Amino acid sequence: TNREDGVFTGTFEEINESFRNQQLTDGLPVIPPTAGKVEEFLKYTDRLAHEEIAILQPGNLRATPSIIAANGVMAGCRPEHMPILIAAVEAIADQNYNLDQLGTTGGVNPYLLINGPIVKQLGIEFDIGLVSRGPNPAIGRALGLLIRNIAKFRPAEQYMGTFGYIMPFVLAEDEENSPWEPFHVEHGFKSNTSTVTAAATQNWGFQAFPSGTDPEGHLQAICQDIVKRIVLWGPLMHKDSQMMTVLITPPVAQLIARGGYSKQDVQQYFFENSRVSIRDINLLLKHGYCCGETETIRGLIEKEIGIPQEWGELGPDDTVPVLVYPGVINIAVCGDRTRNKTMALHAAYVKPVTKEIKLPANWNELIRKR
Repeated sequence: TNREDGVFTGTFEEINESFRNQQLTDGLPVIPPTAGKVEEFLKYTDRLAHEEIAILQPGNLRATPSIIAANGVMAGCRPEHMPILIAAVEAIADQNYNLDQLGTTGGVNPYLLINGPIVKQLGIEFDIGLVSRGPNPAIGRALGLLIRNIAKFRPAEQYMGTFGYIMPFVLAEDEENSPWEPFHVEHGFKSNTSTVTAAATQNWGFQAFPSGTDPEGHLQAICQDIVKRIVLWGPLMHKDSQMMTVLITPPVAQLIARGGYSKQDVQQYFFENSRVSIRDINLLLKHGYCCGETETIRGLIEKEIGIPQEWGELGPDDTVPVLVYPGVINIAVCGDRTRNKTMALHAAYVKPVTKEIKLPANWNELIRKR
């Protein structure tokens, strides 16, 4: 919660009833955040208990270690997850993440990608069923409670997703079995640094099955899936305020890499070959535009919102990229090491933000006692 002092005494059932009535829960029972449990979490950070980590919009409330810890306790996290939760708060508070736009009716679902040594130190899952195993569900739930209780996003109030939300989830990269540099190294961090990336998606579930031994065939199959995952007006209207993350299992990544493709090559390929026809875009703008307007490519160009002028000269069967440039495409290698699967996650309004997980000076001693 956003209260730093004890405010309620009662049984487990009474505490949960009180928290539900105050809309402090996600609808599921929570572990009562007693002072003792919060103190255990605070041992895993060098930050002061009431120090301001961030102000989260639109709630405009302070996130402090004690408040972050309370939400972590409620979610079922362990004390050693505290550095991850603090870094996650720093990431979603970054203006580039665009947290205050999370309430769009399109239903933007936040998630975290974790990299670095902390993944194996704490057993963060990156193999088969990763979002549903180990500490991943509790950490994802904690992210949801932090967004609810500090940023004040509550479904049907500030959180206006038309069909609601899946619970925030957590991924970790399978760095050992990836043929490419890990996500955090690609973005300027050292390999021995642990990081959290705050990201989001407006879709989840469908998985592509790239098959065969031809690396380019795999890439083509993934491009086809990317096009399916994107609401076409999103890239037109949101430009770089969007993100596409492609989850690739190790066997698929390794086959593509053996074909001579670097991660940057793959991003460029996805950009150049994930395409849609002008006919399809105009059809969607006419009958499926987000604001109910009748619109065309030419109309958007006249509004000078950044649509390339040359698109106006294209015929209905000509194609254009569904993503504005390769930089909005991210790749994470994870999932079942025995399966040929990929999943494309796309979201408008937000961009991924990566923050270092800052560990306490006695971290090694603390985790040895676990």
